[in-house]
Amino acid sequence: MKHGLVLEGGGMRGLFSMGILDVWMEQGDIAFDGMVGVSAGAAFGCNFKSGQIGRGIRYNVRYAADWHYKSYRSWLLTGDIFGAEFCYKTLPEELDVFDKEAFAANPMEFYAAVTNLETGRAMFKRLHDCGESDMMWIRASASLPIVSKIVKIGPYKLLDGGIADSIPLHFMEGRGYDRNIVILTQPAGFVKEKNSMLPLIRVALRKYPKAVEAMENRHLMYNRETAYVAERAAAGAALVLQPDAPLAIDNLEKREEELMRVYNHGREVGERTLAQVRAFLARE
Repeated sequence: MKHGLVLEGGGMRGLFSMGILDVWMEQGDIAFDGMVGVSAGAAFGCNFKSGQIGRGIRYNVRYAADWHYKSYRSWLLTGDIFGAEFCYKTLPEELDVFDKEAFAANPMEFYAAVTNLETGRAMFKRLHDCGESDMMWIRASASLPIVSKIVKIGPYKLLDGGIADSIPLHFMEGRGYDRNIVILTQPAGFVKEKNSMLPLIRVALRKYPKAVEAMENRHLMYNRETAYVAERAAAGAALVLQPDAPLAIDNLEKREEELMRVYNHGREVGERTLAQVRAFLARE
């Protein structure tokens, strides 16, 4: 029996997931054989593998108002609304140091989901040490269309993993993880609508018709995936944790109280479902 964890993205909604993960780390007895993170799920989820309690909320509060971290100014000056140099080098190497040794020592497999622009399909990269190469894959996983530069790694041209696979439960099951906890950042009953930014996306990604097609159909893919998650939960093969109501937070949110609101709601859900999580992981 292999236990897996699936982390949906969602920009600053990912602080909800980080709240749950911090509660689990504080308990010390909740572990998984493997994990996959999409976009913010990858960017925040790495702290779970490295065992750094509180790091995800700490740096988001501390640097929320720094334009180098996230801002329209960063987008205009660098091409990335989340500053790549700041987010994936300065922050983890100097300002709030990421524990690469602890990450590498943790035997849990960790995959980051990205979208291959030329195929329009998802790719999954196993991360080993969160060194420079791994950070590039995390950056690609969290690079939103239009407001991020295309990330080039080897022969691949990549953007946000959620374009092609927002909730990769199928992927984890295909890797042999037969009992999975899925953390969603939207409440029960959420139905994704067609992206209102499609005209701009068609222009921005005009060289990549397969990626444009994936964006045009993303709402259909997402709704199929949430339906599949519900189906697997009904069968007892998955446990779903999600917010009680829409989190309603902007990706460029700078107010500490709003960031803490989303994070603390995650903590609330994490604390009240501890017995349920333990029972799910203990079942054979």
